[in-house]
Amino acid sequence: MKWYLIPMTHFYILACVMTVFHWSMPFSTLIPSPWNWLGIILCVAGVGLSGIHARLFFHLGTNIYTFGEPGQMTTEAFYSRTRNPMYLGLLVTLIGLAVVFGTVSPLVGPLVFFALANFWYIPWEERAMATKFGEAYAEYQKSVRRWL
Repeated sequence: MKWYLIPMTHFYILACVMTVFHWSMPFSTLIPSPWNWLGIILCVAGVGLSGIHARLFFHLGTNIYTFGEPGQMTTEAFYSRTRNPMYLGLLVTLIGLAVVFGTVSPLVGPLVFFALANFWYIPWEERAMATKFGEAYAEYQKSVRRWL
């Protein structure tokens, strides 16, 4: 697998792009100070959500890499509420960063990440899960939403 295809690479690149956009072309302020600092709460929540579930994957000994073969299916922790808590956590972190910046241009980051996850990463993973786990995964898809 190429390192530049993995979600974390895109996450870091988008966070950098958001920072550059905020400083070079902010357009206008959406969330003035001190309210923009509430974005830190979103950042911490997003990192926590992703981290807890990444740790769960390592604990279970299952594959965490997007384009690898799924190791096992889990419905533990927030997997009982969303099929993609790690992607959700990364998205919430980028939204939090955009709130901290408080300007319009950084909003491109969460939008691009959502598009990448929703239309590329997640469909890829869902096909692999359906192939490996069949009816069990189909039932899980029926009972748990993709995002929230």
